[in-house]
Amino acid sequence: MVQSVERAAALLRAVAAAAGTDATASSLAATVGLNRTTTWRILTTLEQQRLVSLDRRTGRYSLGFGLVDLAGQASSTSLVRASRSVLQRIAKETGETAALAMLRDGALVYVAEAVGGAIVSVSFQGQPVPLHATSTGKVLLAWSGDDEVRALLNLPPGGRLERFTAATIGSRAALGEELARTRKRGFSVCRGEFEESAWGVSAPVLDSGGRPVAVVSIWGPPERITARRFTALGALAVAGATELTGR
Repeated sequence: MVQSVERAAALLRAVAAAAGTDATASSLAATVGLNRTTTWRILTTLEQQRLVSLDRRTGRYSLGFGLVDLAGQASSTSLVRASRSVLQRIAKETGETAALAMLRDGALVYVAEAVGGAIVSVSFQGQPVPLHATSTGKVLLAWSGDDEVRALLNLPPGGRLERFTAATIGSRAALGEELARTRKRGFSVCRGEFEESAWGVSAPVLDSGGRPVAVVSIWGPPERITARRFTALGALAVAGATELTGR
């Protein structure tokens, strides 16, 4: 047994069991029977590796996106396999592209795709996507905590969001408002914010703790996917994501 690894594992389990309710460094130290200094050092290392996330306003720890990333890679084969029938059904019903995205080494990447109709839209499969400029990325951010959003965006203090088109959200304040709207409606929308030719909607596939482990997206050109279709397409994306959550 390697003592430091054993202690880190014990702290991860304690963070998971506390579920954010009383997961401060002092309470976690008491739970696992370590002194506060040792506990703080291990938690700091786990935070650097994105295995835990610290809410600096409350001092409470929660499981980090590094674990979601690892879990996603471990279960990606079965999730991708399960998503195929869902994506094919959505693509056939809408006539648009349906896709599944997952975290890979801190980046959100499309791992499966189904195309509906004879007209093929742009494909992003295998490519990482900017989180603030796609419906896929905005879903991941919307269902993440404030500290996780900052870590995922990885912006320097005072840094601005990169603009890709005239529709790209350029400020963090505007992005925060968009994420609030996304949580309220249950899905995100994109109006050509990364590429002008790609409009779409996305919904989160959640784990048992309500954390996003994958994203179901539907996209196509603005001539076919208009703002009037957002509500209907969003409902289909939510239904598909909910089905995968159940699986």
